[in-house]
Parts: sequence; structure tokens; C-alpha cells
Amino acid sequence: MAEQNDPIMDEVRAILEAKPTNAPVAVSNNIPALREELAILVSTGRCKEAIGVNLAQEQVKRLDDKEVMKYHKRYETYIGAKTTDSMIDNFLGLAVKAAGVVIKIDNSDALKNELKGDFIIFKEMSQFFGGVALKYGNYVALVNAAAITAKHVDFGSEQITEQSPVITEELVSNTE
Repeated sequence: MAEQNDPIMDEVRAILEAKPTNAPVAVSNNIPALREELAILVSTGRCKEAIGVNLAQEQVKRLDDKEVMKYHKRYETYIGAKTTDSMIDNFLGLAVKAAGVVIKIDNSDALKNELKGDFIIFKEMSQFFGGVALKYGNYVALVNAAAITAKHVDFGSEQITEQSPVITEELVSNTE
């Protein structure tokens, strides 16, 4: 997989690694659980993509608590960004499709990509969906699945108008 240098992710990593001078050091009570999540990440083969470092299972076992926390924060940031990006993509796709029912859109994919590429729209949607993810946690998957499903629903009324004479004849014959 090609290495991607995303300046935003690099900035986030730099912020996460910066040592605040006046903040207390936060140590989780559950370092073994965080270490296990990192081990699972390593087993998926996406370690470099997610936390910026290739680790082996043995290296994860030897990480000290501070390193486990550092890499886990990176992983949480990566997961949050991917979740938000997925939700934005799905809801923009759904919005474009819904708008296409009302107005003629010449290129739906181009419109969705342009909306997603707009800084203001992306920033506001990121904040909104980030808040939704924080507030509703596991239910985000259900909402996202509903949005994905709705994107694949044909909202056109052609099928109904094509079948309406057949349905009307069936109704008349059933009432007789």
C-alpha cells in the first residue's frame, strides 16, 4: 500500500505527541486493553496507515505504558477521522440523490465531490458528525448503514406509474 502523507494527519500527530508543560500525565487504568487494541490493529496490516509506524506483535508487547497511550491516541484519531469521513460521504451521496429527485443534476458524483471538497461544508459536517459519534457511539453504525441503504434506493416514480394500471385492474377484479 502506498504511503500517504496527509498534512492534516501529520499536524494531528504532532499535537498528540507534544508534551504540555502544565497538564498532568494521564495514565489509563486499562493499558492491557489498549495494548490489545493495538495488537489487533497490527494483525489487520493497517498499522502504518493508522498510527504512522509499522509495529510487529512482539513490539506491541514490549511498549511501555506511555507509548501504548501515544499510539492508541493516534489510533483513536485515525478511527474518528475515518468514521467522520465515511458518514460525510454517505450523507452527501444521499443528499445529492434526494436533490436529484426534485431537480436535474448533470453529474451527481462531481457534485458530491465538490461539496465534500468545500472547506466550510466539510468542516461543519465534520463537527456535526463528530458530535453525533461522541453522543451516540455505537448507534452511528446503524445510522450510517441506513444512509448507505437509502443511497441505493430508487426514488424515481416511474415504477409506480408503470404498475398503476395493473394494480388498478387487480383492485377492480378483486372487489367484484
